Amino acid sequence: MFLNNYHHLKKREFYTLVLLIIFSIFIRIPSIIIFGDKSLDNEWGVLVNNLVNHGILAINYQNDNLHQYLLPNVFMPPLYAYYLYILSFFNLESQHYIYLILSSQIILASISVIVFYKINKIFFSQKISFYSSLLFSIFPIHVFACSQISSISLQVFLTILFFYFFLQLTEKKNYTSIILFSFIAGMLILLRGEFIAILALSIIYLLIFFKFSIKNILLIVLISLITISPYLIRNILVFEKATITKSFGYNLWKGNNLEAKVEGTKIVGQVLQRRIDAIPIDRFYGINFDNVHLQKAIENIFEKPKRYIILFGKKIISFLFIDIKSTLPNYYNPFHYIPILIIGITSLIGILVSNKKSYKLNYLILIFFTNIFVFSLFFILPRYKLTIIPLQIIFTNIFIQYLLDKFYKKKLHTK
Repeated sequence: MFLNNYHHLKKREFYTLVLLIIFSIFIRIPSIIIFGDKSLDNEWGVLVNNLVNHGILAINYQNDNLHQYLLPNVFMPPLYAYYLYILSFFNLESQHYIYLILSSQIILASISVIVFYKINKIFFSQKISFYSSLLFSIFPIHVFACSQISSISLQVFLTILFFYFFLQLTEKKNYTSIILFSFIAGMLILLRGEFIAILALSIIYLLIFFKFSIKNILLIVLISLITISPYLIRNILVFEKATITKSFGYNLWKGNNLEAKVEGTKIVGQVLQRRIDAIPIDRFYGINFDNVHLQKAIENIFEKPKRYIILFGKKIISFLFIDIKSTLPNYYNPFHYIPILIIGITSLIGILVSNKKSYKLNYLILIFFTNIFVFSLFFILPRYKLTIIPLQIIFTNIFIQYLLDKFYKKKLHTK
């Protein structure tokens, strides 16, 4: 009898998840039709075209004499460029290729919803987990992101997988979980170089709070290193530097120059322009370009430290809620910013009333605030919020549970 009930519940859950995937796919199709990118004319297009036509991950550079140069890329992280490159193997016409990219991002987003459901089940009942996943599925900024040729959809997909396998590791210290967790971590580093800080923090957390052995910690480091090693070796050979990307200086300058707002600015003054013009056009151009911007960013911060501190605070508020002075109307209209405002408030309350004895939950809170801090050092674009919205939904669930427990004496069975 018990087994029959168990199989019935599992079967019902399976069908529910299938419907959730189908719903997630179909709700995104109108977004592609209405808002979808129509061409690959951004920096990703340049990288993919050079991979297809020249077999090298490179940027285009044109000097004042209109001479064209192919310079090896060190600025953009490589994973999304290779993702687009693999999709180009289908040899589709230009517009069909664009639809293939956007369709693949819909698939990633829909799978993300299911993995998010699995994460919620670690903390909440099946019913609450379903509604949380449904909310994540229809969250406007999540739907809109699939219509843009940007690495954010792949980043959200891998980030949710990373959280899932981290939480699995806290319960099952087996080799399968370690390998999958470490591989996903390596992929995320290839997608966002700064993710190495999140991985380091996660490893320390496993060591301290979940008593991971040194052997397992070293295995995580080794597998992550193996995952990134082909591109790392490429950069050592090309640039004589062990790095995945070299954009820290530029991004710090963009977010903290004397004209910068929350979203940053690319206005280049005369002093900086002269330094850029003096950079030799060779394979080290990207490295030197970033170093020049880093030097200027530090000069700007020390010149007006008070402005930097105030701007840093504005970025934190913008990341948690909205930037009312945003120049990106597709993101900042009532359809987008009202849900972001609501979840920004409810998630913070959820953190305040959460169970501070739960190491798993405390880890998610730690990563939440780490993300906010790291992004706020540079500049805040609306799509970056997608990295914290899944966590905000979980924290909002905690707040809802708190209200139900307090006022209706109902339990949602948080573990």
